[in-house]
Amino acid sequence: MSRIGRKQISLPEKVEIKVQDGASVSVEGPKGKLQWTLPEGISLEQADGTLTVTRSSEERTIRAMHGTARSLISNMIEGVLNGFTRDLEIIGVGFRAAVKGKDLDLSLGKSHPLLHPIPAGLTVTVENNTTIKIEGIDKQLVGQFAADVRSYYPPEPYKGKGVRYKGEKVRRKQGKSVKK
Repeated sequence: MSRIGRKQISLPEKVEIKVQDGASVSVEGPKGKLQWTLPEGISLEQADGTLTVTRSSEERTIRAMHGTARSLISNMIEGVLNGFTRDLEIIGVGFRAAVKGKDLDLSLGKSHPLLHPIPAGLTVTVENNTTIKIEGIDKQLVGQFAADVRSYYPPEPYKGKGVRYKGEKVRRKQGKSVKK
């Protein structure tokens, strides 16, 4: 049995969870509401402030989704209770970012500014033109938005410039040496 799937999820007092038709899970908390459909063969049992994710058989696909379903439900509870954040840093001369309406405006040394639309449910703030803070209740949405912004100009190994996660270590290369 899955080690992660076997763990029980403790349900905080501020969070309310509803299972409809045995498949649709909705979690509501102080920060908002999230909804997800359980995969076939996975069920959710609620008792005494704890949740237990169980599976119906030992088929490979159902076993694979057991731990995943438990983690996703746990992340939904964490999201509506505390939320998730991801910080990005922009390194490079002339590189900057700004929030313009519902778009993130990135100037990353290209001939044109990059306008990346901010999805509903996310809050994006820019500090000092070089630090981007992404906040939201959906962990997947926060992480995907951060990865999309980073993909415009990933950090390069020679000068280290580009968009990186806060605290990310970039291995630097030495570059060419001049022979005399």
